[in-house]
Amino acid sequence: MDDYSMVKILFVCTGNICRSPSAEAVFRHIVANENLSDAIIADSVGLHGFHVGEPPDARAIAAASQRGYSMLGLRSRRIHPQDFDTFDFFLTMDIGHFEALHQICPRDQAAKIEMFLSAAPNCGATDVPDPFYGSMKEFERALDLIEIGANAWLERIKQSIF
Repeated sequence: MDDYSMVKILFVCTGNICRSPSAEAVFRHIVANENLSDAIIADSVGLHGFHVGEPPDARAIAAASQRGYSMLGLRSRRIHPQDFDTFDFFLTMDIGHFEALHQICPRDQAAKIEMFLSAAPNCGATDVPDPFYGSMKEFERALDLIEIGANAWLERIKQSIF
């Protein structure tokens, strides 16, 4: 597959150390399991640069690892204006990210921004709650929703490109 037929997904949260790298890890895992890594690329960013260059939160890594997802090599980065030209979908973890991304997005790229859980309307949530100030229970709950959303997005993408 050439570069133009690839689907490029960018997961967006606040600091790129909990929710969005978890979504990237889960999504990459399920994409690889379907042998679609040559067709679908995933990355993640934060809206703020609080943690640039840092690995994901240790609790996010532990929760993901317990379910077989690797976050090895992931490092926080802040969204860059060039991302709006590179990626096909910007999937925000909550409504605050959705609104903030619209504030900085070029007008002609705004249709690329969607709520991450919009692909799973019956999951019982619209936002993936931020687990950062919580316990492992909150990281597990966030990961539950991320798995649901990631699988729903993969199905949606497969239906649109295959």
